[in-house]
Amino acid sequence: MSKESNSQLQTSNQTLKICVLGTRGFPQIQGGVEAHCENLYPHLVRKDCEVIVFTRKPYVNTPFDVYRGVKLIPLFSTKNKLLEAFLHTFIGVFAARIFSPDILHIHAIGPSLFIPFARLLGLKVIMTNHGPDYQRKKWGGIAKIILKLGEKFGSKYANGIICISEPIAEHITGEYKRSATVIPNGVTIPTRLYTEDSLRKYNLEKEKYLLAVGRFVPEKGFHDLIEAFNQFSTSNSRVLTKNWKLVIVGKADHEDRYSLDLKEKAYENRNIILTGFLTGGPLCELYSHAGLFVLPSYYEGLPIVLLEAMSYGLSCIASDIPANRNVELPEKRVFRPGDINELCAKIHEFVDKPLNKEERRKQVDMIAEKYDWEKIAERTMEVYRIIKNRSRIKNC
Repeated sequence: MSKESNSQLQTSNQTLKICVLGTRGFPQIQGGVEAHCENLYPHLVRKDCEVIVFTRKPYVNTPFDVYRGVKLIPLFSTKNKLLEAFLHTFIGVFAARIFSPDILHIHAIGPSLFIPFARLLGLKVIMTNHGPDYQRKKWGGIAKIILKLGEKFGSKYANGIICISEPIAEHITGEYKRSATVIPNGVTIPTRLYTEDSLRKYNLEKEKYLLAVGRFVPEKGFHDLIEAFNQFSTSNSRVLTKNWKLVIVGKADHEDRYSLDLKEKAYENRNIILTGFLTGGPLCELYSHAGLFVLPSYYEGLPIVLLEAMSYGLSCIASDIPANRNVELPEKRVFRPGDINELCAKIHEFVDKPLNKEERRKQVDMIAEKYDWEKIAERTMEVYRIIKNRSRIKNC
């Protein structure tokens, strides 16, 4: 046995100390990175990791200091979409150095701007790239440049790189000549709820509403969905359209003109319901009883909400972007982003044709096989063990 193999074998039996940056925090905080971290790190704790997550004080309004074994330490940050991630990460790198972790795990390309600084302090760093955030419509020119720089610095200086999808990994390899380990977002296969408290609260009928989930930002495409639903609900071609409603679960992290206009458009149609941010039982009920899930995004890394909807056996349609294609939606279930007429036509088509029992079973089985959190945690542990003993991942 080689010295390296023997060293890795010994390390696999030791507790690893992991510090985490790049998330606002958890539990029950809106966001894809937040959902990813909330699910991943408790699994790693059960694999004998000591996990310390540095959260952002403006978002952490719960009394938890330990969540499912994960230590949560709030650090100062401002609730400003341009500054919060950078300020928090800068402070967080110093905090991580104090704890002397085996690995500093930084999520997203914005916080990755500080990876060279962390390396100078002697920390071993893994970056998880959740997608090219500079493509998001909410960012202006300067912010896009800084985010691109964060991607570059992270890709160049991180000891190891994890990407949540193949398209992201291909981009990193092509542009920065670095290998990356693909470890996707995950989902826990749920138990469908048969209670109807949320349906009564929002005056909904079972399997008579469209469901969409996400933040109120332009790249989520909810403005397109509202316009398409207005066409759908006023159509005279089918009597059934009169009974359908649109439910959008989510809110704006930072209220701005876009989110205000979106809510104003929604309130013009009494069949459009904005619930605000939901988790737990209320969200589970809405997934369990929806007739069709719609994801009209212009940009995604790997959409957890789509994985969640598919894990419920829901009939789903989504915009034709690489991240959604990566989830293996059939050709007939995608539409061109921004094409209102095509989206409306897809809604018409699939409210009439829900998944049959066998299609639902196959969809849930596929999600369970590819996106299981336990498997994702084990693959993440493999990367941690290699990085603890090696400065860079060469082939992982």
